[in-house]
Amino acid sequence: MKILNLPSEYNEIKTIDLQKNTKLAILVNGLSLVLALAVFLIGLLIQPMSLNFQSPFFILIPMLIVYIVLHEFVHGVFFKKYSGEKAKYGFTGLYAFAKSSAYYNKREYIMISLSPIVILGVILLILNIVLNTAWFWWIFIIQIVNISGGAGDLYVTFVMGKMPADILIKDDGVSMTIYEKQVDSSKSNFT
Repeated sequence: MKILNLPSEYNEIKTIDLQKNTKLAILVNGLSLVLALAVFLIGLLIQPMSLNFQSPFFILIPMLIVYIVLHEFVHGVFFKKYSGEKAKYGFTGLYAFAKSSAYYNKREYIMISLSPIVILGVILLILNIVLNTAWFWWIFIIQIVNISGGAGDLYVTFVMGKMPADILIKDDGVSMTIYEKQVDSSKSNFT
């Protein structure tokens, strides 16, 4: 569904802003740490911890940078898929982001939110299976970042899941504004 202008019958009901809401930022970053630990422990069950320092350690930082760029690019691809509009990209100093001037329905926005975690997660899983065990932890570190770094996307998906079916969402990068269709403009179905 291509919505470039907010329909007049929609009113703002909620804003999620990780940059301005300190409590929320702490919650999401705490979730990120819990996810990182959980995925790390799963990795230990699969492969005992050993970073082969004969492998080029210096490539880990470029790999992480490439991962972050790809994560936001995947969001952008899905923004374009559902709206026809190109995403804009940025970095706040704390968060890298993709943003869009379009409005998305609930299903589309959940797909946009989860797409990098799922798509890049599958690619990283395949790399872990295909590459020899000397590379397991180097790739798995990126997988840990994939899942724990997607904590904000997972949180937003959780919030959207509890919302009415007819909401619209506008993503401004580190903040999302949620709009609800109003039958009577003085009442909201969601508080």
